[in-house]
Amino acid sequence: MPTASFHSALKIHGRAFAHIAAFHPEITALRRDLHAHPELGFEEVYTAARVQQALKLCGVDEVHTSIGKTGVVAVIKGQRSASGKTIGLRADMDALAMTEHNDFAWKSAKTGLMHGCGHDGHTAMLVGAARYLAETRNFDGTAVLIFQPGEEGYAGAKAMIEDGLFERFPVQSVYGMHNWPAMRPGTIGINSGPMMAAADRVTIEITGQGGHGAHPYQTVDPVLVAAHIITAVQSIVSRNVKPVDSAVISVCAMRSGELGSMSVIPGSATLVGTVRTFSAQVQALVERRLHELCSAVALGFGATATVHYERSYPATINTVAEARFAGDVAQSLVGAQRVVRDLEPSMGAEDFSFMLQVKPGAYMRIGQGVEGGAGSCFLHNSRYDFNDDILPLGAALHASLVEQYMPI
Repeated sequence: MPTASFHSALKIHGRAFAHIAAFHPEITALRRDLHAHPELGFEEVYTAARVQQALKLCGVDEVHTSIGKTGVVAVIKGQRSASGKTIGLRADMDALAMTEHNDFAWKSAKTGLMHGCGHDGHTAMLVGAARYLAETRNFDGTAVLIFQPGEEGYAGAKAMIEDGLFERFPVQSVYGMHNWPAMRPGTIGINSGPMMAAADRVTIEITGQGGHGAHPYQTVDPVLVAAHIITAVQSIVSRNVKPVDSAVISVCAMRSGELGSMSVIPGSATLVGTVRTFSAQVQALVERRLHELCSAVALGFGATATVHYERSYPATINTVAEARFAGDVAQSLVGAQRVVRDLEPSMGAEDFSFMLQVKPGAYMRIGQGVEGGAGSCFLHNSRYDFNDDILPLGAALHASLVEQYMPI
């Protein structure tokens, strides 16, 4: 279990942190229980039930369930409501379809499922904040705590919004955070613009004419066409996107023919990849050029290529005022030297972006990686585990956003 000496070494300030640190063992036990029982998006039945149970024990005012299928929302009212303000705090709950290779007592009890991204920790931190806020209520307004399903590819945030999340709970702003193994415990990162990229899926279907591998002149070889397309699309970013902008195109999979048929040229090939961008303009440019280039390359060989472009998650863009506010709150906890206000954006994606499309807010990173030690294994790795030492800080950051947004 975490120790008080670790907390004192971090030199974290504020009443919220000191209060939450007193029940650190309880939120650690919850986190580890969630880790042992991972569930995929929209299947978080056990997780949602544990969250509901914990929230009721915390004494929150309202618990709402089945929002966006398996989402849970808690409402906590402050000592006063004169401000008329409402703030949203969000944590994701789902796990990943991967096998865990750790050997500690709380490792996954489910083969092929694992909390490999720390959503168990995010959930536990928000429960910790709920307990503190319900016990103290040192704010003037209403806090809405959003426990979201299906972040890992299921667009759970979008599902909650479409299910009336913000109509039922009309927050003025919304905040979320994610652990980051590349940052040290006690540090918090943010910026006032893009935090995560848009994630799009690209499928390229190439149709040629199959035949005998000894007589390729009688065919239109889709494997050859695919190879040229793979190379050609890499020119889109370098020759179409401004150097000051950012984009990534990665062709990650190819399927064509049969491995046991060395002399059969297939009639078709399929490529699958991803596009990552930060701006809608660059996203549209890349989509257009993919259609144009793939079609033209295929045509040059007498084949055809059809591009299917699916926009999955939009870019996660912090609003300026809310990012500045979140940075100030973080600074009040850990000091200016431990807050990175110009954190480099990641080309990874995050469905909190859907919430930021309809509400102002900010997405933060909370450091958790001890060099060569706890929390240093990167996300989506079979050896990953959330660093329980940072649970009180994450919970205190959530709670402090509420108290400083709606002071008494």
